[in-house]
This record gives sequence, C-alpha cells and structure tokens, in this order.
Amino acid sequence: MIPRIQKRGQRTIGLLYYLYGPGKYEEHTDPHLVASWDHNAPDPGRDATATLQQLQQLLDQPVENIDQAQRPKKHVWHLSVRNGAEDRILSDEEWGDVARRMVAAAGIDDPEAGAGCRWAAVRHADDHIHIVATLVREDGYKPDLDHDAARVQAQARALETELGLRRLNKGDGTAAKRPTSAERHKAQRQGRERTAREELRETVRRAVAGATSEEEFFNRLTTSGLLIRRRVAPSGDLLGYKVALPDDRNAQDEPVFYPGARLAPDLSLPRIRERWSAGLPERDADSAGADVRPADRPSAARKLTASAAWNALLVIERGDDAVTAAHIAAAGEVLDALAKTSAAHTRQELRAAAREFERASRSHVRAERGHDRALRRAARDLVRSGPALGHGEDGATTAMAIDMLFFLVTTTAHWHAKKNHAQQAAGARQAAEHLRSAYQAAAAQPLGALYQRGRRLGRPLLQRQTTVLREALPELAERILAEPGWYALAATLHDTETTGNDPHNLLTDAARRRELTSAESISDVLVWRLRRAADLPTNTTAPPRTRAAEPSTRRTEQPAQRRAETRSPRQ
Repeated sequence: MIPRIQKRGQRTIGLLYYLYGPGKYEEHTDPHLVASWDHNAPDPGRDATATLQQLQQLLDQPVENIDQAQRPKKHVWHLSVRNGAEDRILSDEEWGDVARRMVAAAGIDDPEAGAGCRWAAVRHADDHIHIVATLVREDGYKPDLDHDAARVQAQARALETELGLRRLNKGDGTAAKRPTSAERHKAQRQGRERTAREELRETVRRAVAGATSEEEFFNRLTTSGLLIRRRVAPSGDLLGYKVALPDDRNAQDEPVFYPGARLAPDLSLPRIRERWSAGLPERDADSAGADVRPADRPSAARKLTASAAWNALLVIERGDDAVTAAHIAAAGEVLDALAKTSAAHTRQELRAAAREFERASRSHVRAERGHDRALRRAARDLVRSGPALGHGEDGATTAMAIDMLFFLVTTTAHWHAKKNHAQQAAGARQAAEHLRSAYQAAAAQPLGALYQRGRRLGRPLLQRQTTVLREALPELAERILAEPGWYALAATLHDTETTGNDPHNLLTDAARRRELTSAESISDVLVWRLRRAADLPTNTTAPPRTRAAEPSTRRTEQPAQRRAETRSPRQ
C-alpha cells in the first residue's frame, strides 16, 4: 500500500473536477465517495441531485468561517493511497476504513475530539483512492500536520498486515519515482509491458554503464533510439538533459520528455559526472582490449568481470561505508552491462536482476568514487566486447561471471540489512534470485561438459582428485563428494594439474577466501573459483593442453598479495 501526499492546492473545486472527471487519459471509471468526515457528504458521482459545487462548499465552509488573514494560502490537502497490482481488490467499505485510518493518522481528523478537518475520499479505480481535505478544523484552528507523511506510511504498514496485502519495506527517499496511474494506463492502451518512464530509466542506465564522457554517454543514447534534449547555459555549458521515446506522445502529438533526475536520483547529469570524475584505470595486460582476438573478447571481458566482482566482495565485507557504497553502485553498472550484452537464454533473467538491483545501488550513504574503477572498467569492457555468443565458447565465462556476481549481490543484501536499508536489501535479494536463474541457464552446458569429462577420468585419476579434496577440505569433502557436481569439480582439479597448478593449494585458498557452507552446490562454486584463479581455458568440452609443471605457488596468491587485496582502498 503506497500513500502519497501531493502538493497542497488553493482550489478545492479544481481537485474535485479532476477526481470526478474522466481523467487525463480517460482512465477514471465510476468516480464515487467511499467515506467522508460526517459519513453524510453529498456524492456527485452516484447521487444525481448532488453537485460538485455542493461538496466543495461543504468542504470549504470551515475555511470561509475564519478571517481572510488567518486562512492558509494553500488550504487543500490531497492524499492518494494505492495498492500494488498483485494485491486483491478492496471493497468500498474497506477503502472507506482505509481513508478514515489515514486521515486520523495524518492529523486531518480527530474522531475522539470531534474537531477535525472536513475531508472526503473518492474512488475512481479499483486499486486506489484519493482523499481531499481542507486545512481548517471545525473549531477554527489549523491541524497539526508535522510528520504527516511518516505517520501515513506507518499506518499503511499496519493496514497491509490487517488486510492481507503485500507488505512493503519502509522507504528512505532514495528510490526512483514510480510511474503515475496515468502513465500506467497509457502503457496499457499502447500495449506496452512497462511505462515509458520505466523503459527510459533502463535504457539510460545501460548507456551510463562503463561510459567515461558526456560524448560517449549521449552517443549511446542516440544509438539506442531515444530523442534527446540538452539544457545549455548561456555560457554554452551543458546543465542537463531530457529523453523521450519516439512513439510516446502527448495529446498535441509531441514527444513526452523526462529529465534524467525524474527517472532516478543518480541519473541526473551532475550525479552521472561524479562517476567520470575519477576516470578508469589504464588497461592492463589481461584486459579485454585490442590484443585479444575479436571472437575472444566477450569471454575475456567476462573473466575480468568475475575477478573484479571477487575483489569487490572483500571490499563490501570489510571496507568503510563510502567505499562500499561506491562498489555497490558500480556493481549496478556491471549488471546493466552484462544484461545489455547477454545471450538469449540468459537475457530475461539478467535484465530482471539489473532492474531489481537498481534499488540496491542507492542509499543515503554517499559513494566515494574512484575506488570502484575496477568494476566500472569491467562494465566498460563488457559493453565494448559486444554480445555473448550463447552456449558456445564463452558459456563457461558467462557462468563464472554470474556466479561471482551472485555472491557480490548477496553480500550487498547483507550489508544493506545491517544498515537497516530495508528496500535496498530487498532489491538485492530479488536480484540474487534472478541471477540464480540466469546462472542455471548459463552453467548447464559448460558444467554438463565438465561432468562428462569427470566421469571419463578413470578410477585412478578420480581417486587422486578425491584424495586431494579430502586433504584440502576435510570438513566439506563428504558433502561435496555426494553432490552431482563433484565430477565437474574433479575434471577442473585435473585441469589445474595439467596446466601446472597445485590443486591442493587452489582448493585451500578458494575455501579460505570466503565461506562455502551456505552455497547450494559447493562443487559448482569451487569449479568457478578454481577456473578463475588458475586462468583455465573457457572451453570446458576438452582438457587444456599440458604445460610443464611449475612451482605450486604459480597461481596461488602470496600472503602479502592477499593482505593487499583485502585491505580497504582507503588504507
């Protein structure tokens, strides 16, 4: 249940005309009263003898009874209360009770004292009501409306429980603006699954992901097909921007533009510029750049994404709040970039994960930009590397990246929960569920190939890997051996030996770096941690070529390296 106090007004009759009218887009149906201050107000919707002027005069009477100098400049109070699409349809009696509870909570009415303001609740749709009140009480005094928004929100949480509605988390003012009812009705008429505001928000977020300049950002918006208007100062400096869908038009057949800040707080031009202020790190030898064959770039970008996500995990678990907030915001860019370049079999779930995580990427903890450059570089490489090929060569790296991002998003949910950021924690948890589904789709083929290879290892080699597992992870070994994914892990352990790595050290390090007991499949998690740490080939259908044995520490991080990686970027 979402209560929203609208801006105060000066004309009671003007608001009543809107509430009882057809709506801006003919979306209002059967407008009628469900409750009022005295239970006996005229209803112009269902009483042919009642008029809007009669209702307006009754509502305004206490205002007219006091001296002109004492009247509020804006005396019309307006509250809308809306249920979610998945909630059941409430009866008029239930909506009437909601209205009475809301005005009492806000301080508009005081049933016990009998000296409240006059108000009326109008219903013109199944899912919401509007409450209009005039801000002078029957005794001539003004109501105490301090913290009225917080009080109606608390009342909404209580009503959700009593009426069996979906329980919403307490907001903190950092959420993106919700689509209006008019926008939703317009989308339904046009056959859109989502409103123009929601489509624009997602498109702009994808354009921001990994971008490093205004030119690149606006070029991406243009390429995506959006209409753009720039707000330029007399000096020539760019102050802001607006975007519109080409086919979303108003009654005058003009495009409907939305400023970036109206799409989401972090999509205003000044907030976007904050991401660019620290720049990105120089491309290193392992980056998915020009030295990588074009066909291999999606895989290379996903391997780097997995590494960046793994390192960001440690920061979120141990870093200070400002640095953590920056990494969480950058993780949102990575999810947007991965969704933008995803293959068909993972696209829907990854896009859903990015949309849900959008809420988790903002809080009142101000991000300290600059420490998040590795994740932003990963987002940039994903976008520049192009779309994934699907189930083929890059399937393993896609599964690896999603697996690491799943743990990153789960860790983000825990961090928000500890900070009592209820909506952000819920958004991260929902994103994790979509990532879980995307992982299952991405990992099916590469894990299946590893499973088959593990079954063909032969008893001596399989026994050897079993011994390695029991020595490295004695407390988890029996659970892992009982999992279906054990054969895929055995094949990966064999691959690490083939490429000159020490599987015992890699297993020990993988388990030490982060707990495993909460994983649904420990063997799956270890497969991707080992393949990332050992830099194994992305093709899981065939074993890698044998390399000369090298010292066991070749792919295992040294203690000093681990300390440097786990140290907060501020230290």
